[in-house]
Amino acid sequence: MLWYSLLFALPLAHAACFRVPPDHDDSVEKRLPTAWYQPDDHPVHALFKRGPLTDGTNYPQVGTPTWSSAYPSFSPDVNALPRQWVAALDAAVAAGKIPDIPQSTNTPGTNPVYPQGHNPNGPEVCSATYKCRIPGDIWDAPDNYFGVSFDDGPTPASPRLLQFLEGHNQTATHFMIGINILENPQLFLDIFDAGHDIAVHTWTHPYMTTLTNLEIVAQLGWTSELIRNSTGGRVPRYWRPPYGDSDMRVFGLETVIWNHDTEDWSLTSNGTTLQIIHNSFVEWLSGPKTPGIITLEHELSDLSVDAFMDAWTLIGAAGWKTASLASIIGDGTYQNSDDSDSPVTVDGIIAGAIVPVQQSSSNTPALAGQTMVAPVSALSTKIMFALYLPPPSFEY
Repeated sequence: MLWYSLLFALPLAHAACFRVPPDHDDSVEKRLPTAWYQPDDHPVHALFKRGPLTDGTNYPQVGTPTWSSAYPSFSPDVNALPRQWVAALDAAVAAGKIPDIPQSTNTPGTNPVYPQGHNPNGPEVCSATYKCRIPGDIWDAPDNYFGVSFDDGPTPASPRLLQFLEGHNQTATHFMIGINILENPQLFLDIFDAGHDIAVHTWTHPYMTTLTNLEIVAQLGWTSELIRNSTGGRVPRYWRPPYGDSDMRVFGLETVIWNHDTEDWSLTSNGTTLQIIHNSFVEWLSGPKTPGIITLEHELSDLSVDAFMDAWTLIGAAGWKTASLASIIGDGTYQNSDDSDSPVTVDGIIAGAIVPVQQSSSNTPALAGQTMVAPVSALSTKIMFALYLPPPSFEY
């Protein structure tokens, strides 16, 4: 079965199988990953330049024109989506697997608004923007933990953040924007090669609930494809919706929100100050360690990096454990690779990558003039988008 046939097998706006994060026993310490890949002198690097263990596909070198030409240069054109993605979406809609919730609307700087009669806090919609928690979505870290994560990378501010994290032997989860990866390939590789966790933050950072179903597929599909094709075949498990904007209709990977917002994105526009963020951290870190802390922070500017560097000392002094967020909230950073000791499998992953290939008379391109779907093997049903699952039950 091809991956686009399973495009709708795990939720992007709510977690796979609506899994409730497991209880964490304080007496059991989960091993934190130190790297995703084998050391540079490992023999596998002679086989795969992007090694460690890969899925065996010979991907284009990151940063080359061949690599970048397979993807939209900005906002994805839904009329140019791979036809298999569209067919999979059509099948899911026909089967009634996507809730019939109207798109929201908004103006810049305002929360999305739903049509009259649709309660954003009700079980039909359950908008994360309005703090409604869909069962299985991840809002909290395990007890005693501060989950380290950053949004919007890679950007020119990323190297300084990376240097600081490396200096403190700390990895983080980076929720990356597809277009930023495309524009900053070396920064992406620097973060990946340093052993950090890569997750999805959409292609162009839109309000997701304002989009059509096809536009949602484009935002999440292209970003996941780019990450997969740039990391030796690793399929992201997690995504974070821009502005925290998701609801019951938005589908895809396991959704990660936050329980504390630094508003550091507004540092450059005088929306907040370093002192205000400092004071917020003092308050948050001095509180109970149940649940753990997930903050909304960004690698967006030098000021946002300054805010995290200032908070770092406070986090340790308050007795919090720190770990890359993806390493403590579930079953591994990727759907097809648990950690640096595990191979990249082809069972349960996107195995039909959209990659540039040489056209021939026997090939029919998936995207006219650019790409086609590479041959794939049979896959399990544990894949990227999950719409064949019943809606979660709500308790009031």
